[in-house]
Amino acid sequence: MGLPKQLVYEEKQISRKDHVIFLGAVFCFWFATYIYVPVFGLYLDSIGFSYSAIGIVLGSYGVTQILLRFPFGILSDVLSPLRKQLLISGFAMSLLSCFIFLFFDSFIMVITARLLAGMTAAMWVMATVLYSQYFTKDQSSKAMGILQFLTVFPQFLSMAVSGYLVHLFRWMFPFWIGVAVSCIGLVLSVYIKDYRPRQTAKGMALSDYVKQTWRVPDLKALTTLSFIAHAVLFMTVFGFTPIYAESVGIDEKQLIWVMCAFFVPQTLASVWCIFYKVKAADVLIWISYVITAVFLCLLPFAETLFAVCLIHAVTGLTLGFIFPLLVSKVVQLGTPQLKMSVMGFYQSFYALGFFLGPIAAGKVAEQFGLREVFWFAGALSLAAAGIMLFSKQFAIRGKSRRG
Repeated sequence: MGLPKQLVYEEKQISRKDHVIFLGAVFCFWFATYIYVPVFGLYLDSIGFSYSAIGIVLGSYGVTQILLRFPFGILSDVLSPLRKQLLISGFAMSLLSCFIFLFFDSFIMVITARLLAGMTAAMWVMATVLYSQYFTKDQSSKAMGILQFLTVFPQFLSMAVSGYLVHLFRWMFPFWIGVAVSCIGLVLSVYIKDYRPRQTAKGMALSDYVKQTWRVPDLKALTTLSFIAHAVLFMTVFGFTPIYAESVGIDEKQLIWVMCAFFVPQTLASVWCIFYKVKAADVLIWISYVITAVFLCLLPFAETLFAVCLIHAVTGLTLGFIFPLLVSKVVQLGTPQLKMSVMGFYQSFYALGFFLGPIAAGKVAEQFGLREVFWFAGALSLAAAGIMLFSKQFAIRGKSRRG
């Protein structure tokens, strides 16, 4: 993946082995979290949960991230020596979550297990900043491209194999895989090298961390853009795309082609960010939002498998550029002692998209229809492009005028 053989930070060295260990842990982090997700709703239905109960359980995953990512970011800044330990605890919670799914099926225990999975995902803030420290500041897009690739690939792999594994080995098998992968990730995370700069943060009250993070320039604008992108993602591919596909005659076996069409270009976009330094990131993000808006608005007119796949291939590519480029800009914000707090703020509030996106899409579908869901998602993407165009924080404003 084009990793540097050696990077020297003051008296510490980051070797290729350190990269491999970290990225192996990242793969386990997301694979253990997502291996059962594609069939989770069906599993809950099979054990007698009502649709409202299923919705509560599914939504709880996003709620814990909204509540915890920002506090965890602050906590990791206040207690900087514990950053690695917090990441390790994420694997422990993932392991416990999968064990609960294996041995309990009551509503209380199931939602507890899902809340623990959300707490695991909340620890992603630690992984993001820890890995960014393996690179120099001008290589932040490369670092985030690598992490985005190792986020998308496990998601895609789990969506590709989860249903077939259940078909072969029944409902519990994905949870056993989650247990095994969590154990592997737990071991790998122990050997992660935590590079911390020599300069240490002066003692600050927790309220000062919140106030100073809130005042970081550009952070709120970048968070808003990411919130919109994640809302669009969870309204479409992780939300109503399968329902729309079924409505135009695409059966469950063919749905894998739609998912491949979306995730493969998204993965390739992440890989591109790894190998190429993006000089005009604002322009590329803006163009990606505009293209996403156009193709989402075209989706309700697609009535064949090829057309649906083509549209999702384009939106997968554009979102694949948006996510790593936004987070690469975020890791450059703030002082060293606020890095975790800034990332925690960013990830906590874009996680609102996980929760509010599907809720808004459901209301739109209920009140107006299925096609309007995708037009609404397109309008949100266009709004994000408008925010960039008229905001002083982004270079796209000046470039577009000169153009």
